Amino acid sequence: MAVKKVTVKDLVDHTRLTIVSGHDYLDRTISTADISRPGLEMTGYFTYYAPERVQLLGITETSFSERMSHDELLMVYRKMADTKTPAFVVSTNLPIADELKQAAEEANIPILTTHLTSSQILSNMTYYLGGELAPRQAVHGVLIDVHGLGVLITGDAGIGKTESALELIQQGKARLVADDRVDIHQEDEQRLIGQPSAVLQNLMEVRGVGIIDVQQVYGAVSVRSHASIRLNIHLSNGKIGEENFDRLGNEDETLNILGVKVKKMVVPVTPGRNTASVIDAAAVKFRTQNMGYDALQTLQERMDKAIIENQKEDAEERKHD
Repeated sequence: MAVKKVTVKDLVDHTRLTIVSGHDYLDRTISTADISRPGLEMTGYFTYYAPERVQLLGITETSFSERMSHDELLMVYRKMADTKTPAFVVSTNLPIADELKQAAEEANIPILTTHLTSSQILSNMTYYLGGELAPRQAVHGVLIDVHGLGVLITGDAGIGKTESALELIQQGKARLVADDRVDIHQEDEQRLIGQPSAVLQNLMEVRGVGIIDVQQVYGAVSVRSHASIRLNIHLSNGKIGEENFDRLGNEDETLNILGVKVKKMVVPVTPGRNTASVIDAAAVKFRTQNMGYDALQTLQERMDKAIIENQKEDAEERKHD
């Protein structure tokens, strides 16, 4: 499990921010997705100050600072300009106080600005940093988008994960997200996001053929940059009917990634079986179940109904005997 390193320059490049000062210090590291609104700090209360956070100054903080003397304001900004502080961000194109510029320059901290409101830029920065700084786990497998559903295909090496995914892509039923290595991070308590490594993006390794660029061969519609992982299909060497496999499927089996449980279906791979079609059917089944339709439950209801009817017929026959 790893955490990605994010710098102030990364934040500038991925959110709507403009550099005001500190161009030479954009390599400062951001270690948390939490953003600080230093309202209490403006009054001089620093007991619970979190210097490792990006410090966001909006209309409230700026308006309060206008009531302070030069010395008071400079003292506050110098306390805020900690060695751990990544950057100051000023929203809504508000004027930047000379005291802030002086304190930031003394501590080699960049000052960034934006025309967005505090709530808008706060949302942008939190979303970006939350995704980038979330714990990550690399999983060996193939991630595809099947009918809008993120499907993680796992299994032993050489079992046909890539070939099955490629067949679905060729049929226009799936889009490639990642092959061989899937980088996964947790977006929230219930959602996992998978994406490719930068080196392998849009590439697939097909045994006997080599490396192919899926986007170049099948077009831009055949790839995705990321997908929410909703289903894990594990391909396994075996035969239906053996002890390890349930013909009706194990509805309770899950795959645990970063503390999030993902629905898991184990699919036996046997000669002559079209694995790609099975993966497509499994994705459709999962989607219909989420929409409230369960084929297994329908079968059970039909069987119960048939049993009751047979019992009635048997009872009628015994009356006539």
